[in-house]
Amino acid sequence: MSAITSLPTSAAPTGAPSLEQLLALLAATAPERDRQGGTAKRERDLIRASDLLLLSTPKELGGVDADWIDIFGVIRKIATVDSSLAHLFAFHHLMIATLQFFGPRQQAYELMARSAVQRWFWGNALNPKDRRLRINAAGDAFRLDGEKSFCSGASDSDMLVVSAVDRADKLIIAAIPTRRAGICIHDDWDSMGQRQTDSGTVSFSEVLVSQDELLVSPGPLGSPFATLRPCLAQLILVNIYAGLAQGAVEEARAYVSALPVEESKRIRSDPFRLRTIGELCAQSAAANAIVENVARQFDDAWRLGDDITPEQRGALAINIASAKAISARAALEASSRIFDVMGARATAARFRLDRFWRNARTHTLHDPLDEKLREIGDWAINGVYPQPSFYS
Repeated sequence: MSAITSLPTSAAPTGAPSLEQLLALLAATAPERDRQGGTAKRERDLIRASDLLLLSTPKELGGVDADWIDIFGVIRKIATVDSSLAHLFAFHHLMIATLQFFGPRQQAYELMARSAVQRWFWGNALNPKDRRLRINAAGDAFRLDGEKSFCSGASDSDMLVVSAVDRADKLIIAAIPTRRAGICIHDDWDSMGQRQTDSGTVSFSEVLVSQDELLVSPGPLGSPFATLRPCLAQLILVNIYAGLAQGAVEEARAYVSALPVEESKRIRSDPFRLRTIGELCAQSAAANAIVENVARQFDDAWRLGDDITPEQRGALAINIASAKAISARAALEASSRIFDVMGARATAARFRLDRFWRNARTHTLHDPLDEKLREIGDWAINGVYPQPSFYS
């Protein structure tokens, strides 16, 4: 049975929400929370109270041990009602996976076991393009000094995965408690979309890091398995885009259904509006189909571990890039053109139905879609697979 519909309850507090209950709660408050911005503390705690944070953790460590097909399915479901919370939830699992990609098995398993027991919500301070954060030796330990931008989910997190550069300009990754002395999370995320991803700045002032908190074996992209990390990160974005497209279409249908009878009847009988919503439904279905297919491919690659070949990894990266192009365009198209179906009154500020477009427009800029299309073109014409990096 799917982990999406049948989550174990042994570790969950009594009264913890099911996935469907959680989706309803998020949907009910999404418009107002979009207006407010800031940290969705109540909603993050609802996710903590469920088993959803345990999906990617093995059963023997207290987790659910769901496959990636199911995890991506949950990401898409959450994104249909709240793409900000889908982003934070997805990045939690990306950080859990990062422990396994970059650290030795024993270290990763110890952290996952502690995370399951204490229900940690993991945050991100791993932005490899921002190299302002430095790490230097401090006796038997190390010290972090500097800042990191685009730290999605850092606010209200329990643990952070952090990247910094050492004196040799080498990228170093560490997993440390968010509340460690010297860490300051700034409430400076003010984007037009994804307003509750807390993707602002984190500053580090003489933050001590022990040797056993570094993820150094194999380290960043240091093994065939570790090169799957950027594939996972990109596929997370793809699933959020597909969820956004589906959510926008579902919101338009619900809006029309809730209109007064005569107005609803007028829309339902308008051939041009029917054509538009039909096209958007088709685009959303196509995005979901390609995303589900690539999710299965990634799950197979994950199970191969270090046995994955460069050709298998390259083919996966190309398929993810294709899915990203399809799903991003579906999200942008659906979130904009639903207003052609709903009509002028749907633009009223109280509905905040523009949040789907603002979320899609903000999120699809990470990283530029043109880069993915260039990679697909290079493979199609020259037979060249993307070189593993933090973005491909």
